[in-house]
Amino acid sequence: MEQAALAALKGKASHGFVTGAGGFLGKAICQRLLAAGIKVTGFARGDYPELTAMGVIMVRGDIADKTAVLDAMKGCDLVFHVASKAGVWGSKQSYFLPNVDGAANIISACQQLKISKLIYTSTPSVTFAGEDESGIDESAPYAANYLNHYGESKAVAEQMVLEANSQALKTTALRPHLIWGPEDPHLVPRVIERAKSGRLKLVGKEDKLVDTIYVGNAAYAHILAAVNLCSEDASAAGKAYYLSNDEPITMAAMLNKILACVDLPEVTKRVPAGLAYAVGVVLESVYGCLGKTDEPMMTRFVAKQLSTSHYFDISAAKTDFGYSPIISIDQGMVKLTEYLKS
Repeated sequence: MEQAALAALKGKASHGFVTGAGGFLGKAICQRLLAAGIKVTGFARGDYPELTAMGVIMVRGDIADKTAVLDAMKGCDLVFHVASKAGVWGSKQSYFLPNVDGAANIISACQQLKISKLIYTSTPSVTFAGEDESGIDESAPYAANYLNHYGESKAVAEQMVLEANSQALKTTALRPHLIWGPEDPHLVPRVIERAKSGRLKLVGKEDKLVDTIYVGNAAYAHILAAVNLCSEDASAAGKAYYLSNDEPITMAAMLNKILACVDLPEVTKRVPAGLAYAVGVVLESVYGCLGKTDEPMMTRFVAKQLSTSHYFDISAAKTDFGYSPIISIDQGMVKLTEYLKS
């Protein structure tokens, strides 16, 4: 299935541009484009010799630097805008500069250079307002109030990308939820580190269902979306899509699957949801007053994320560009175990 998608894309695009190429998902997309025989330019703030060794033409630069973005994108005909500042803590400007201004720079460069296809990596956080999201689809509105600047900045950027959709520039936005797998620098190491230090706890009395997505499935969906935008009907153009493994799972079960990969005991300790939220309010206030830039142990957003459901109806992605996960959670855990033990 993936090979067919890559073959289809090879006939439609010759030079891909990937922002955030050094990141978890960005690297996975680069690997697939190279496998398809498509030339790849990667854009990132740091040095990534591993990507250069793979054959990616790496350009070092800041996504908020309009000139640097424009120069790096010359000669490309397909753009994956994956880069963004993620996280749950920081000033509004620290999120809006890379996430909103960065997206504006990508859109502008596409228009100036007459690049006709743009796939934007968004997030389900654009609709999250602290309440359960149980099987919702893309008709759910953007949140009226955001619990952090990340979700708000991504929502502004997503709307900009979709509004830029035209005959000359076809755009789509993909919303993968909780990406994980081998080489994950975020979720997996954090879970393991907290478990080892005895600080890993479940939030709330009730285990809510959440969606996750294996990194290979997330990258595959980006390739499929690109193939769609290259097609005559381009049914995904101007639309946003939730992405997942299509296997809602309780947070406890997901955490315990990760812990089992390194033979750690299951997490059983619990914190009441109300207490976690109250701690988040206090810590945000204290950190704000002290001007601390490091992330508090708990925030309002994290408390709500860990105590509410987040699973999505991905029928639109299935219908419009043929996405279905090709690696199940359990298959992905086998690969994660092999990676962690190597």
